[in-house]
Amino acid sequence: MNELTERFEVTPPDKPAGEKLRCDACPVMCYIAEGRTGACDRYGNFGGRITRCDPVTILEHAAEEGDAIVAFEGEAPWDGELVSTKRRFVSAVGAGTTYPDYKPAPFIVSQEVEGVDLVTVVTEGIFSYCGVKVKIDTDRFLGPETAAVRAGGEAVGHVTTAEYGSQMLSLGGVHHLTGGSKGEGRVTCQALLDLCNKKPVELAIDGGATVIVQAGQPPIIDGKREERMRVGCGSAAIGMFATQWKGLVDEVVVVDDHITGVVSEHQAGKVLGWEETGIKIVGRRSTPGRYFRVSEPGLGWGGTVIDDPLEILGPFNDKKGARPGLSLLMVSTTGEQFAYYELDAALAPVRKPFPERLLKSVELIEENCEPALCTVLFMGGAGGSLRAGVTENPVNLTRSVQGLRTYVTVGGAPVYVWPGGGITIMVDVMRTPENAFGYVPTPALVAPIEFTLRRDDYIRLGGYADEIRGVEDVLEKGGEYFNTRQMQGAAPENPWPPLQQLRREPKR
Repeated sequence: MNELTERFEVTPPDKPAGEKLRCDACPVMCYIAEGRTGACDRYGNFGGRITRCDPVTILEHAAEEGDAIVAFEGEAPWDGELVSTKRRFVSAVGAGTTYPDYKPAPFIVSQEVEGVDLVTVVTEGIFSYCGVKVKIDTDRFLGPETAAVRAGGEAVGHVTTAEYGSQMLSLGGVHHLTGGSKGEGRVTCQALLDLCNKKPVELAIDGGATVIVQAGQPPIIDGKREERMRVGCGSAAIGMFATQWKGLVDEVVVVDDHITGVVSEHQAGKVLGWEETGIKIVGRRSTPGRYFRVSEPGLGWGGTVIDDPLEILGPFNDKKGARPGLSLLMVSTTGEQFAYYELDAALAPVRKPFPERLLKSVELIEENCEPALCTVLFMGGAGGSLRAGVTENPVNLTRSVQGLRTYVTVGGAPVYVWPGGGITIMVDVMRTPENAFGYVPTPALVAPIEFTLRRDDYIRLGGYADEIRGVEDVLEKGGEYFNTRQMQGAAPENPWPPLQQLRREPKR
């Protein structure tokens, strides 16, 4: 066991030494020998007793806003002291499951906070219907929409619609976990588990790039680490920075795979009195100063395939303002690529040393670009078995969540609950405790989930009133399968409890 955990007092059942025990914590139903763990590595046979191997994680929240939170330190075990000025939240990390479905949740914990009597129902849900949405901050072309995303050669998801400054992947889901081959299911489960536990995963996209994704870290695309996401499209950059260029350069082109901007034609330039330059852009003109499809998408300038920005220019027109010596700045949407040109006697752009007067404007673009990061959002649907661990009539929990009378968290992190039927949740894994996610080899992910509501609401929806226990009782005695615990400072960005929501009078 982890040295950072403290063993509860347990009385193992009277079992012959060495006898294999059958674990019923998931549908696999492993037979486990003494001292060994099951296929999921989550449960083991220790002292003739099926035991959850990981410690149940108890989060400490500041008693009042502004109080310091001391994170759980790895150098010394918790001393077992029960008196604390902080609010303790029994998370579902390490708590165990409701499987088989007739069992109440492992912990149903009561706690009074500022006069509100709360109940938190704590369980680790087995999610077959789950996946992750991955937001990758980059203009680089990762692959066409709907293209298969592979891990270890197996399809684990697909490319979905890009969002502003970011490429998006949809990974996992029941069809990849259980609807394909055994290999596909195993690889998908492992990729999801690693991503949710904030580990790096290498993904290859059909017809596109290879990308290493890790929550909270910059993406590495075809071996190159991304540094920043774009401040906006080419047109937006023109609008934001046109005043910085006025009087310093005759023409500016912001190269972008989506909308390339040209300052002399753009409305921002017109407002500032910019003169015509006779420039011609090879692309599809949208509105003045805005061009689509100047290039195919790729890993070059502004998310295009080009390495030489002059490729998107046609001949300059002397009847519309082109003249020898006319100056031209070309820059990408992140400011990472930039070049300066002047027209020669034949009105052809010739690259010149980059003038110091323009450096500040390029640096301003870079300054306005946020660091490139990968964001991993776990998404899952809470099924009937999980809900049955909360109440004998599961639909009541669904209605309580939809009616905002029940607050849902994942390892203490707030979730987004999708509108419509069921309980479909989405959570940023960066806000969850370390190693909060597990798996069962059916295959499926195991995710912590907690439901917090007023005690009177919980009784009203048909909850397991006889199973309610105080926080101190949980700390002192543990649970059916548990003999270890760990204290951890709660992330300050995860407020709890949601008193503003739960103080209001419940709907009758």
